[in-house]
Amino acid sequence: MADITETIRTEKSRTALSVQAAFLAIGLLLLLLAPFFFYPIFLMKLLCFALFACAFNLLLGYTGLLSFGHATFFGGAAYFTAYTVKAWGLPPELGILIGVAGAAFLGLVMGFFAIRRQGIYFAMITLALSQMFFFFCLQAEFTEGEDGIQSVPRGHLFGFIDLNSSTNMYYFVLAVFLVGILIIWRFINSPFGMILKSIRENEQRAISLGYSVARYKLGAFVMSAALAGLAGAVKSIVFQFATLTDVAWQMSGEVILMTLLGGIGTLIGPLFGAGLVVVLENYLATSEFPVTIITGIVFMVCVLIFRRGIIGEFYASRLGRKLGFVYRR
Repeated sequence: MADITETIRTEKSRTALSVQAAFLAIGLLLLLLAPFFFYPIFLMKLLCFALFACAFNLLLGYTGLLSFGHATFFGGAAYFTAYTVKAWGLPPELGILIGVAGAAFLGLVMGFFAIRRQGIYFAMITLALSQMFFFFCLQAEFTEGEDGIQSVPRGHLFGFIDLNSSTNMYYFVLAVFLVGILIIWRFINSPFGMILKSIRENEQRAISLGYSVARYKLGAFVMSAALAGLAGAVKSIVFQFATLTDVAWQMSGEVILMTLLGGIGTLIGPLFGAGLVVVLENYLATSEFPVTIITGIVFMVCVLIFRRGIIGEFYASRLGRKLGFVYRR
C-alpha cells in the first residue's frame, strides 16, 4: 500500500513538473515573438520594471523586510550608467556593470544602517536614506539637476551589436531579464535562501540556531539592491535618459504596489504585478481619467479579493495545487 501511495505521489510530481515546464516554454516563446506584435519600447519598459519588482520581492517576499527606499538603487544605477556611457564614452555593457556595482554599494551602505532595526522602523530608515539620496541627485552636478541626464547613447554591445535597433535592444533587455530571474531563482533555492526564509518565519529561532541574522539580512539587501540596479541601468540605456523620477519615493511605492498585486513570496507574481501596472499606465496615459485613481482602485480590489496577490491566490487555489504550484507565504 505504501509503495502504491509513493508511486502515485511520484506520478503527480512528474505531471506537475511537466505542466510547469510547459508554462515556462510557452512564456519564453511568447517573449521571443512579442516584438513582432507589440511596440518594443513598451515591452522593454515592462521587462525592466518586472525585474525591478522581482528584485524587491527578493527582500520582502523571501526575507520579510519592507523597504521604502528601493528607488535609490533603481535610479542610482540609472544615473551611474547614463553618466559613464555619455560622459566617459564607455560601452553599454561596462556602463551597466558600473551601475550595478554602484547600486550594490548603495545597498551595502543603506543596509548597514537599516538592518539594525525591524518592522516599521526599518522601513522608515530606508525611506529617510532614500530621500537623502534624492536630494543629493537634485543638487549634484553630474546628475544635471531637474533636467536629468538626457541623450544617452545606446552604442554597440560588445563593439558590434547595434543597440540603436529596437529589435537588437529588445533581445538584449530580454537576455538581461532572463539572467536576472535565473539569479533570483538560484538565490532563493540555495541554502542561503532557505536561511532567509527561516529568518522571515521566525527570526528568534534562527538566532537560537546560531545563524548571524544581521549578515544574512545584509547579504539579501545588497543582492536585492544590485538586481534593482540592473533593472535601472538597463532602463537608462533603453530610454536614453535618467531623471529624478527614477529616485523619487513614488518609484519605491510603485514597486511595492507591483509586488503586492502579483503576490509576495512567489517568483512570477511580481512579473504579473509589474505587467498590470505598466499596462494601465501605458494605455491610460492619454485618457482624461487620472491613472493614479485607476491603479488605486485596482489595488483596493486586489487587497480585498486577492489577499495573497493574483498569482498567490492562483497557487493557493485547487487548480493551482493540482498543477503542482505551492504557495508557502
